[in-house]
Amino acid sequence: MECWSSKLCNQAKPFLAVIFIQFGYAGMNIISKFALNQGMSQHVLVVYRHAIATVVLAPFAFYFDRKVRPKMTMGVFFKIALLALLEPTIDQNLFYTGMKYTSATFSAAMSNVLPAFAFLMAWVLRLEKVKLNKVHSQAKVLGTVVTVGGAMLMTLIKGARLDMPWTKGIDHSSATSMVAQDPIKGAVMIAVGCICWAGFIILQAITLKSYPAEFSLAALICMMGTIEGSVFAIGMEWGNPSAWAVGFDVKLLAAVYSGVICSGMAYYIQGVVMQTKGPVFVTAFSPLSMVIVTIMGSIFLSEILYMGRVLGAVVIVTGLYMVLWGKTKDQPLTNPNDKVADLPTAAAAASSVEVMNIQKTEGDEFVSIEVSRA
Repeated sequence: MECWSSKLCNQAKPFLAVIFIQFGYAGMNIISKFALNQGMSQHVLVVYRHAIATVVLAPFAFYFDRKVRPKMTMGVFFKIALLALLEPTIDQNLFYTGMKYTSATFSAAMSNVLPAFAFLMAWVLRLEKVKLNKVHSQAKVLGTVVTVGGAMLMTLIKGARLDMPWTKGIDHSSATSMVAQDPIKGAVMIAVGCICWAGFIILQAITLKSYPAEFSLAALICMMGTIEGSVFAIGMEWGNPSAWAVGFDVKLLAAVYSGVICSGMAYYIQGVVMQTKGPVFVTAFSPLSMVIVTIMGSIFLSEILYMGRVLGAVVIVTGLYMVLWGKTKDQPLTNPNDKVADLPTAAAAASSVEVMNIQKTEGDEFVSIEVSRA
């Protein structure tokens, strides 16, 4: 009985871990949207988020990478600076600004186009092998088209309003957001941010080959992101020093939560799960975050659901799973006897860098790319 329970527990670990990650991302969307609605500057939020992540990551990077940290070179430093520019600076500023113009639900749904953009970029750079005479390759291409089509459907078609019991009678025009809603502008910003994030994933895979110290690389990216983001935020908030003020309120909570949970713990746990289950397993759960955000956003933020947005989200998820199905046919079979690695403790689970899983097969190279919103 005890043996059976232990086996069941080991089998459940990766499922519980990825569900925890998606709840973490969903919580970030809700808390960040609430802070933005209260007037917090998205540019300042990006700076505080990565400053906190740097402080949290630095001790672990110093201790765990002390024997494996390679020498810093100008080439590696340039790559780290570019990584920090692509994701912590450009992508997250665009994502949070797009969230301001839309909603937490819309942002979470639009972020599901990320795997499609990453696949296209990897294909163009010949990191992803595509054989159009193979069914699984056709599924990846068609799934990418469907995903982008779903994003356009969400953006351009609003549809009928779907009233939930807790949103009946709420006037959407009187929402607490201090920024006028503009779904087209918001969608464009989120989409461009996803392209930057896909570029970050590709460059990160290259950088890890010459600087294989994951904790240190994560801390350096967050540190450079703090510096570069500060320069951008100072320029955007020039003459508005009050934008930098935070108290013991939801603004501080948003910075701490996103820095510790979403730029730290979640990515490291995700990397542990990927070692035993592979990237497709982790990516397959990404729509769960959208579902959680939809429910929580409707309840706590009184966000109104519309038929066009719901249909667009369904189309995006359909396209995403077509891409993922095609990717599963690229994966070599894993050993069923492999044991699930123990998840690290909360203290050791701080890492803000997305772990790449690069695999090769004889005679036919391919790259498995795991993507998730930071």
